[in-house]
Amino acid sequence: MKRRSPTLEGFQALFRLPSLGLAEIAWRWSFGLAVGALLVFSVREYLVTLPVTAGEMLLLRSRQPASILQAIARIFHGSAPRVVAAAIVLMLALTLAWVLLASLGRAASLKTLFEYFRESENPSQPDVPCGRGRLARERSTGTWCPGPLIGLNFFRAVVMLAATLGCLGAVLLAAAASPEGHHSPGSVLLIFYVLTMFVGLAYLPLNWFLSLAAVFVVGDGRDTFGASAAVVDLCWARPVAVTAATTWFGLAHVLVFVAATSVAAFPLAFAEVLPAGVVLGGLLLVMLLYFAIVDFLHVGQLAAFVFMMEVREASGRESSQQSASRIQPLGTPADDDILSDIPGLIPPPETAGG
Repeated sequence: MKRRSPTLEGFQALFRLPSLGLAEIAWRWSFGLAVGALLVFSVREYLVTLPVTAGEMLLLRSRQPASILQAIARIFHGSAPRVVAAAIVLMLALTLAWVLLASLGRAASLKTLFEYFRESENPSQPDVPCGRGRLARERSTGTWCPGPLIGLNFFRAVVMLAATLGCLGAVLLAAAASPEGHHSPGSVLLIFYVLTMFVGLAYLPLNWFLSLAAVFVVGDGRDTFGASAAVVDLCWARPVAVTAATTWFGLAHVLVFVAATSVAAFPLAFAEVLPAGVVLGGLLLVMLLYFAIVDFLHVGQLAAFVFMMEVREASGRESSQQSASRIQPLGTPADDDILSDIPGLIPPPETAGG
């Protein structure tokens, strides 16, 4: 039997299950819209609480840059603690909402993928209410708990926070590396880019690792740390397949990014001719299309890893069945045995005179 490629199976799942990509877009974009709305309302409420005196309004209407900056500094003076407190509350609330929503959305997507591959492997298997066949089909889609998924997404949020703090630290270190008397913008940018690159190289593998562990939570019903250990086992057992799937879907992501940036150059080229609203609308449309295709590719990559897991389980079941078939109970007649070869089936002849 010819071995099927997990990467090709992942790309085929994109076209055979377009509803999965749309569902991924739905829960991701709904969270993005909620974040945008909360940020807009928070900034609006913050600006309403700022006191503006008649003297500051006079400075703002003076049309003098120095006077306007002075008025703005007076308006925002002393309001930094409120900004920090509001940012902390908003960040905690959004993190909690993302952990819960990502857990539910990822669980729904992975259950659908497991059902899809199991039905494609055994399309004629009857859906009996009990028995070993039913248990084998429901083991990977029904016996899981949302707690491990919440734990994985919590760790992903912690990793994201650490990466954000790392980028902020890169900015501070780059600024501190430039002395006040001898400013060197090139050195500052070089230090910032190098430190940010190291932060990205640490964040991306960890985020990929925790994202892939969700497959084993839904598929095997493992806990948070057990799913992480299963990812290590999969990478050790099938390094070529894991590398191929990650590489090909990563290349597809890069190609989509290059195409999106190339298409975005067209509205910018006509910025002097077209109205500003048309240019911004074109850029927004390109950005939305880019994010939609990226969400579809992410579902395809998950499908590839789900297929790897299904193939591993199927091969394990086949090998166990083959080994069980080789073990023959003692005294059981085989196909090529005759009665005289099996002791005890023919009674011994009676001795003479007996």
